[in-house]
Amino acid sequence: MALTQRLEFRQSQSLVMTPQLMQAIKLLQLSNLDLSAFVEEELERNPLLDRASDGPEAPVAGEPVAERAEFSDSGDSGSYGDEGGDASDMGAGPGSDAFEPGQEEWLNRDLGSRTEIEQTLDTPLDNVFSEEPAEAAARVAQDAAPTAYTEWGGGASNDDDYNLEAFVAAEVTLGSHLAEQLAVAFSGPAQRMIGQYLIDLVDDAGYLPPDLGQAAERLGASQADVDAVLTVLQKFDPPGVCARNLSECLAIQLRELNRYDPAMQALVENLDLLARRDIASLRKLCGVDDEDITDMIGEIRRLDPKPGLKFGSARTQTMVPDVYVRPGPDGGWHVELNSDTLPRVLVNQVYYTELSKTIRKDGDKSYFTDCLQNATWLVRALDQRARTILKVATEIVRQQDGFFTHGVAHLRPLNLKAVADAIQMHESTVSRVTANKYMATNRGSFELKYFFTASIASADGGEAHSAEAVRHHIKQLIDAEAPSAILSDDTIVERLRESGIDIARRTVAKYREAMRIPSSVQRRRDKQSMLGNALSAPATSTSSDRSRDTAPA
Repeated sequence: MALTQRLEFRQSQSLVMTPQLMQAIKLLQLSNLDLSAFVEEELERNPLLDRASDGPEAPVAGEPVAERAEFSDSGDSGSYGDEGGDASDMGAGPGSDAFEPGQEEWLNRDLGSRTEIEQTLDTPLDNVFSEEPAEAAARVAQDAAPTAYTEWGGGASNDDDYNLEAFVAAEVTLGSHLAEQLAVAFSGPAQRMIGQYLIDLVDDAGYLPPDLGQAAERLGASQADVDAVLTVLQKFDPPGVCARNLSECLAIQLRELNRYDPAMQALVENLDLLARRDIASLRKLCGVDDEDITDMIGEIRRLDPKPGLKFGSARTQTMVPDVYVRPGPDGGWHVELNSDTLPRVLVNQVYYTELSKTIRKDGDKSYFTDCLQNATWLVRALDQRARTILKVATEIVRQQDGFFTHGVAHLRPLNLKAVADAIQMHESTVSRVTANKYMATNRGSFELKYFFTASIASADGGEAHSAEAVRHHIKQLIDAEAPSAILSDDTIVERLRESGIDIARRTVAKYREAMRIPSSVQRRRDKQSMLGNALSAPATSTSSDRSRDTAPA
C-alpha cells in the first residue's frame, strides 16, 4: 500500500468556547453582590453602556425628591397644594386665615400722629411697640432654636454629597479599646511597644496565642518584661481579655469578682471533667459538697468565655433573596424575581450613531465596534441569566410543592438531573444557577441548594425519603425524649424503621453529629443535671423559708 499526500475537505461541528460564552457561564454562578460589582466595572469601562432608569419621571440619583410629590393638587381636604399657588386660593374655605372686611377697614384707617395715639392708648407708644417690627422679627428668629439640620451649620441637606450614614458614630473595635487603655496604663515607650504588639495578636474573641515565646525575640526584650506587660493587659476591660486559654480567661474574671478561692481554682483547672459532666470527680478535687459544687458550676456558666465579641468585628452582609415565592389565590404558588437584585443596563445606540459619523480613524472605529458588541452581549447575558434563574426556581417549587405546603417533613429527594431534564438544560447549568442564590418563602429564606437532597430508601418499598426530612425526624425524636428514657442511635434506627425509613446506624450518627447533637450518654448527663438543678431549687427555698420561720420574732 503506497503512502501518498493529498488534500481533503471535511465538514464537522464543534463547540468553541468564546470569551463571551465563558463570561456568560461565569455570570450564572455569581451572587447578586458579585454581579452588581461586575456590572459596575463594565459601566466604567464601556462608554456605550448606560444605567437604565425606572421611568421618564424617575428622579436622578443624588437629586433631592420633592417632599410632597406624591400628593395631588386637587383641593380636597386630604390633599396638599403647591406652595406657589394663587393668592386667591389661600382664603378659600371656612377655616382659612384670610382677613375679614372689618380688619381691612382698620388697616386703611388713618390713626393720626404719635401724640394722638399715645393719648388714645393712655400710655407711651414704647410700652406698646417697644421695637420696630423688623428688629423684633430678627430677634425672635435669632433666639429661636434651630429647626433644621442646615441651621446647625452641618451643610445643605439637599447637597449631592449629603449622606446621613456619615454622621453615625464609628464602631469601636476591641483593638482600639485596648489601645486607649494601653496609653493610660504605661508611660514608657518600651512597655507601650510590647503592649501594642500583644494587642495586635488578640483575636476577635479576646484571646492571645498560647505560645508567646517568640514575642520577646522579635521585640528584643526580655521574657520578664513581656510577662509583666501581659499581667497588666489582663486587667484591662473587658474582664478576661488577653487570656491564652479558656481556663485563664475564666480565672481572670473570677479574680475580678473576688471569687477565685482554692476550690474554684481546682474547678477551673479541670474544665475537661466539667465538660464530661463528671461531677463526682470534681466534687472530690474541689473538696466541697453537692450544693457547693452546683453553685460553683452556676457561677462558671454566668461568666463570658469570649469577652472580645462584645466589640465590633467584621460586618456581616445581609442575605438578599433572588427569588420570591408567594402563595396564590388558587392554591398554587407565584414565583417572581427580586427586581432589586437585577442590574439594569441599556446600550446607548444614539451615542454610537453620533460617534460613527465623526470617527475617521480605523482604530477608533474598531474600539467602539467592540464596545457595542460587548454592551449588546452583556444586556443579553443578563436577560438570559434572569430567565434561567426563574425557570429553575419555578421547577424547584413545582417539585417541592409538599415542602411549601406542609413543611420540612414533606421535602422530597431531588437531584440536579431531575430539574435539568424537566427544563431541558444541562446539569452543570442548573448547578451554576443554584449556586449562591436564595429563595424567600413563607417558611423562611433558603439557598436553592437546600432543596437538593439525597434519597433514603423506604423500609416498606414505598417512595424514598429526603435526607433533610430524615434529619428533621431524628431531631424531633431527640427533642421529645424524656430524661429517664434517652434514645440511643440503635433505638432511633428502630423508631425510624417503624416509620418506614430504612437507615443505618452510622447514618443516624452522622446526621446527629452534623446537627451538633451530643451522644446519648452526654444527653443523659445533661438532662439529669438539669433535672437535679430544678429539683434542688425548691428544696433550697423551702429550707430557707423554714429557717426564717424558726427565727425569733
